[in-house]
Amino acid sequence: MPVSAAAEDETSYLVGLDLRGRRVVIVGGGSVAQRRLGLLVASGADVHVVARAATPVVESMATKGRISLDLRDYRDGDLAGAWYAMACTDEPETNAAVVAEAERNRIFCVRADNARHGSAVTPATARYEGLTVGVLAGGDHRRSAAVRTSIRDALAGAAVAEFAETAPKPVGVALVGGGPGDPDLITVRGRRLLTRADVVVADHLAPQELLAELDSHVEVIDAAKLPYGRAMAQQVINETLIDRAKAGKFVVRLKGGDPYVFGRGYEELEACTAAGIPVTVVPGITSAISVPSAAGIPVTHRGVTHEFVVASGHVAPGHPDSLTDWDALAKLRGTLVLLMAVERIEQFADALIAGGRPTDTPVVVVQEGTLSSQRVVRADLSTVAQRVRDEAVRPPAIVVIGPVAGFGLDPRTGSDSDGG
Repeated sequence: MPVSAAAEDETSYLVGLDLRGRRVVIVGGGSVAQRRLGLLVASGADVHVVARAATPVVESMATKGRISLDLRDYRDGDLAGAWYAMACTDEPETNAAVVAEAERNRIFCVRADNARHGSAVTPATARYEGLTVGVLAGGDHRRSAAVRTSIRDALAGAAVAEFAETAPKPVGVALVGGGPGDPDLITVRGRRLLTRADVVVADHLAPQELLAELDSHVEVIDAAKLPYGRAMAQQVINETLIDRAKAGKFVVRLKGGDPYVFGRGYEELEACTAAGIPVTVVPGITSAISVPSAAGIPVTHRGVTHEFVVASGHVAPGHPDSLTDWDALAKLRGTLVLLMAVERIEQFADALIAGGRPTDTPVVVVQEGTLSSQRVVRADLSTVAQRVRDEAVRPPAIVVIGPVAGFGLDPRTGSDSDGG
């Protein structure tokens, strides 16, 4: 097979692909593949992953129906019907075989371990206000990422000089809230720190598209934190943050939402400071407020409610470890927002009804809020459990209970939001 010079700027033809509904095959299910999945899924591609093993985040994306996943060895013929392919394993022989099959079938293919031996190369990309910027730098991934970041921040009105390599390198650990899911909803400071990271330790709820913007030298560690599934033990996460920081690396701990809203961020702060590691905390937009907002539901509204309460649903009512007074919550007339509550929604509804909350209290469940896959399911306390089962609602989802849950203007269209 002829060797491609796709990584050379002077021979590369930068193009935008419309992959909506078109089959894309990725061979490999590790961190390299994971970093590319967010953008591919966001582009509307029909993504199929073939891998001997997959990270928890890749498995979670398959469970949610965002991708399909075959846990097995790659076989010749796996690229059948593909428009685009990526060889992302840690085995050079397998990657070479994938590229060879792609070449025979005239399918453009990225080879992650050796860009020069693929027929396509992934540029450093950024999106801003309807623009997509792509940068190639002759295979120099650090340079392309740095230029891409400077362009993006210049478009956003930031000072390019702030991102120059001469700027002081951050040290220690940054606990960064990634927001509710849409990568544009991370704070400016959080995004800036990501561009300076040597190591990123990311949860599955952190915006996965942001990982695709990282320089290739950045070590991405999958902390997963899957609900009722695989997860990296908190002690191991703490030790990882400390070990990498003590090795002189700048570590970003990227979380979904806000680090301190049921995110164990303070536990990580305590562990790092006890080890003498400096910590920067970057608050994030919590899903408890932003996800209802994205679905057209204000958690407060004048004349309707004077309070809202956010409660965790990871422990059932009546469980010895529960710290929540469900009878007290039932007596409130305002808004109750439940996080991590889908799996036990029937128990929470029963507890609130038993405590005196009317059975006809409006309830809204928002799955994957702020993402293109957002779904809104409407019910009341007496029917919400059945509705969640009938609609096959899966985490991540936010449950809003109270009069404001009866509101339904879609902020994108101004019309009533549908019932999912």
